Amino acid sequence: MNTPSDTSTEGTPPSASPGGTPPPDDAGGTPAPARIRSGWWPLLTRLHFYAGVLVAPFLLVAAVTGLAYTAVPQLDQLVYGEQLRVERVGETPRPLAEQLAAVREAHPEGTVASVVPPEAPDHTTKVVLSVPELAEQDKQRTVYVDPYTAEVRGALTTWWGSTPLATWLDDLHRNLHLGETGRLYSELAASWLWVLVLGGLLLWFGRRRTYAGAAKRNTVLPARGTRGVRRSRSLHAVTGVWLSVGLLVLSATGLTWSAYAGARFTELRTSLSAYPPELDTAASGPAAAGHDHSAPEQSGAGTAPGDVPAGLTVDQILDRARAAGLDGPVEIGVPAEDGSAWTVAQTDGLWPVHLDRAALDPHSGEVTSRVDWAEWPVLAKLSTLGVRAHMGTLFGLANQIVLAVIALGLTAGIVLGYRMWWQRRPTRGAGRALVGRPPARGAWRQLPWPGLVVAVPLAAAVGWAFPLLGWSLLGFLALDGVLAVIRRQRAARVSGPAA
Repeated sequence: MNTPSDTSTEGTPPSASPGGTPPPDDAGGTPAPARIRSGWWPLLTRLHFYAGVLVAPFLLVAAVTGLAYTAVPQLDQLVYGEQLRVERVGETPRPLAEQLAAVREAHPEGTVASVVPPEAPDHTTKVVLSVPELAEQDKQRTVYVDPYTAEVRGALTTWWGSTPLATWLDDLHRNLHLGETGRLYSELAASWLWVLVLGGLLLWFGRRRTYAGAAKRNTVLPARGTRGVRRSRSLHAVTGVWLSVGLLVLSATGLTWSAYAGARFTELRTSLSAYPPELDTAASGPAAAGHDHSAPEQSGAGTAPGDVPAGLTVDQILDRARAAGLDGPVEIGVPAEDGSAWTVAQTDGLWPVHLDRAALDPHSGEVTSRVDWAEWPVLAKLSTLGVRAHMGTLFGLANQIVLAVIALGLTAGIVLGYRMWWQRRPTRGAGRALVGRPPARGAWRQLPWPGLVVAVPLAAAVGWAFPLLGWSLLGFLALDGVLAVIRRQRAARVSGPAA
């Protein structure tokens, strides 16, 4: 549904012969009476064809790199098993404060940013350190500890919790390791993906309406008994039909963090106040202004610079959070300065998600602020769920499998699209060519004026919302115009002056 059209004859829609009569059904069925196509059909055909030819390479790269990213959890376990898992599961984990002290002894650099208790009995504890030289790169140092022995198992440079391998694959998928410039490739692919999918659906279902009998069953199943371009077209279209919902979701979620369309989405969310409520991390009560220095202090790892603040231990903070209902996997945020509260945030991204957050006073353990998932605006929830589904973390292994199937299906659809283009090439006489001819230009002249009045402003609005889509469409039109001039000049030279 998102690759080159199968049209080979100038000016002939894929569902009609030059005389306007539908071609024989792919499965040998009887064609329904011919229907007269408006100018919208050839225009959509031409748009789908050129967008497929020019954008499909970017989609192919996105599909292949996305397929590699779906295997990140398994690859992490393979490459970083020593850091992520314990060799032997014990009976009782050591206190988090003791594990934190072992980390600070082995890694005194930077400051403690957060502590992530093990999510499973065979997982290690993660202690995230904020190190100045890494902070400049928006990265952290994560130290991994055996929860049963308090032995430091190793340290990795992480990016918001992602391992170096996961970060490398993420950058490959997002920008091909070309920085901000490279992000344009993924945004271009995501911007056109939904156009190609919707356009392909309209073309395919419009084509099937012209057939009667058994042929209609081939709308969602590959046609049997066909060969050549008809077989390729059927496989290409049916693949797109089955993958259409997933492809549209990937297009929408991919655009939310793109450079230009993502900025438009951010403006929309800001105007609608569609962000999660902020958690107030200021400590409350007398402890915020200062505590009784005559009272004995408890601390997770002393009071030296870079350690956790005086007051309750990290274990006591976790106990208070559990009592407040924050169960499951959590991340404990260490106060960055005096007067700030501890934060405990649920991190269970599997459906149904648990993403409640709470701030706790460092001395009393009282919950001073809380934001529950139920309080999030609908658009903020949809955005978060969509991003997690895009990254394969919403439904666990099932999510990974679905993404892999979509990536493989998209790759197959692209290959079939180019195969159709090659199969529809002229093979006889002087008109032989390497690929099929494109649909005829000038289809917009056949559009009714009321349609143009609506379509032009709508196209401008879409181009504003998706800037790379708009600019690349203008680029297609400019290229098409240049090719038209070249062909007219070539035809004039061949025909010569009139006698």
